[in-house]
Amino acid sequence: MKTPNRDLLVLVKDDHLNEKSMENELEQLNQLLFHFETIDNFCVAHEVFDMNKYKIIHGARHIRKLVHQKELEPFVFICNKN
Repeated sequence: MKTPNRDLLVLVKDDHLNEKSMENELEQLNQLLFHFETIDNFCVAHEVFDMNKYKIIHGARHIRKLVHQKELEPFVFICNKN
């Protein structure tokens, strides 16, 4: 599995972790993120506010289509549901 090129900031409470155990923790974190960062999970966690049509879009198919566009229309916002 190819590890993605990403910057992670990991705060560790224990000072006694050595280099090998820290690498192991980071590899496990990368594996978790690789499995959970999918377009389906993104569509579940986000919604689209289309202020041009005064609509809120929840459908995964429509969100996927908007995300894959090169450029969004003006006043179309992708927002996290949190």
